[in-house]
Amino acid sequence: MFDLSQLRCFVTVAEELHFGRAAVRLNMTQPPLSRQIQILERIVEAPLLDRTSRSVRLTPAGRSFLPEARRILKLAESASQVARRIAQGKTGSIKIGFTATTAYGFVPDLIAACRTQLPEVDLSLKEMVSGDQLEALMSGQIDIGLLRPPIGRPEFSAMRVVAERLLVAVPQGHALAAHDAVVPRDLDDHPFIMYSPHESRYFHDLVVTLFTRADTRPRYVQHLSQIHSILAMVCAGLGVAIVPEAAANLNFRGVELRPLVVPGPPPVETYLVWRRDDESPLLPPLIEIAGGLASALARQD
Repeated sequence: MFDLSQLRCFVTVAEELHFGRAAVRLNMTQPPLSRQIQILERIVEAPLLDRTSRSVRLTPAGRSFLPEARRILKLAESASQVARRIAQGKTGSIKIGFTATTAYGFVPDLIAACRTQLPEVDLSLKEMVSGDQLEALMSGQIDIGLLRPPIGRPEFSAMRVVAERLLVAVPQGHALAAHDAVVPRDLDDHPFIMYSPHESRYFHDLVVTLFTRADTRPRYVQHLSQIHSILAMVCAGLGVAIVPEAAANLNFRGVELRPLVVPGPPPVETYLVWRRDDESPLLPPLIEIAGGLASALARQD
């Protein structure tokens, strides 16, 4: 089988129709150039060039072989470029898992930044609850996850990218809408749209903990898992709810949002998580982009 160097020699001679000029282009002398052409002709079992002391011409076989030789060289160069760009983390594909609430804020910002800084990288997105993301990371179904704590597995590396406050969602005209801010005790005995203890365990446990510490006992009238469904119930006047700050980006009509005042730092956290043994060259630039966004968000707060 011929090799790329033989093809390159043939194409150069075919373009120059002169062994001397072709040798100069290839930075070699004429004798080894002639040997490469002879080897190639033996391999393809056909004369490709007519040579005389005064001229070089392509044979019919050479004219047919030339475009195919150029195509092979172009494919080889393209393959080399793709391999280099993949190794440099500039092209390829990466699968990202995310929770529904991160789609209201951090995920769109991350994807927009990746489109700008990694334009040749294909991003595959999959909405999943946090527990499913951890399993998908282990099995390789996703490469990186945006999920809620706890992480708690030594196989993973994690970086906090979002720490957001909680808001109280009330129907328009509700008495609490007149407050500049709300404390958990203000919700005592109010009908309350609660998170599902299974599909939305993180927010369910977070809200239960807040109410327990404040000795607050709202009346749970419904358990739901999706923020937009919870806001729809609030809009319908069925109760009030506690939602993450990112929910404000939904601009849900008929719902007023007020800050929930709780002690300590913002309680809602999102982590970027990946396997420690993942050697994909795409991970470091994506992690760097996410870290930059996280730092910018922290400065805004």
